[in-house]
Parts: sequence; structure tokens; C-alpha cells
Amino acid sequence: MLSDLTRLVTDVSGAWGAAIGGLDGLLVEEYVPTGADLGLLVAEHAGLLRAVSAAYSGTLGGGETRELYVRGESLSVYLLPINTEFFVLLALDGRSNLGQARLYARVAARALETQL
Repeated sequence: MLSDLTRLVTDVSGAWGAAIGGLDGLLVEEYVPTGADLGLLVAEHAGLLRAVSAAYSGTLGGGETRELYVRGESLSVYLLPINTEFFVLLALDGRSNLGQARLYARVAARALETQL
């Protein structure tokens, strides 16, 4: 799992960290070359993903949430569900390439699905 996260951060321009999180908010695995802790990002974004999923599938009838992207001034986070219990989180800086993030996160999620 660590090798998939390492490859994800290496391949995506502007990525500075990647993690596998559970929808329960717990960090499963992370790769952050700077040494930052992605535990808080995983916990907060798991709650966001649960809320968005409930709204889209239940209230709005839009089906399952396939991805979630939150952008701030200097930090962006891209989430991609791996399965019903886990997701990939990719932490990005302000100059990140969202297209690369989406493409390589899908590749990583497929590889990780077989391991979880």
C-alpha cells in the first residue's frame, strides 16, 4: 500500500501527501515526504465524504459519490472512494494538476482495492 501512495505523490505535480482513510475517519496508511501528519485531514474529509454521499444518494437521488475535491487558497484535497469502507486522499498544493490527480488516483485506487 505504501508503494502505491508513494507513486501517487511522485507522479502528480503539486502533490505533497497521500493517504488511505476509512470512512470511520481513521488513517490506514500515509506517505508524506515532508513528515506532516495526514490524520486530521483524513478524519475531517471522511466526515465530508459521508455527508456528501448521504446527500447525493439519499436526498438528491444522484447515486454514489465518485469523487470529492475541496480547494482552499493554498491547499486542495482530492478524495476517491476505493470501496464502501475506504478512500484515497491526495493532498495538493496551490499549483497542482487536478487532471493528473484524478487519473493517477484512479490507478492507485484500483491497485489498493485488491489489497483492502
